[in-house]
Amino acid sequence: METTTFELQGEFIELCNLLKLAGIANSGGQGKVMVSDGIVQVDGNIETRRTAKIRSGQVVECLGQTVKVL
Repeated sequence: METTTFELQGEFIELCNLLKLAGIANSGGQGKVMVSDGIVQVDGNIETRRTAKIRSGQVVECLGQTVKVL
């Protein structure tokens, strides 16, 4: 499982945008599909809200990749 970090530029980032910027999804649209399909976890729980606000300290997992948000 690959782990990367993502440095937040504001208070939060929408989940589908994080997947795109972290390189897990090729586009925001693909990120939305991944979330809708239930293959994305936030802090160990499946997240189905495409625009969930991800904040510093949270961990996102998808397709064997982990992103720690700083």
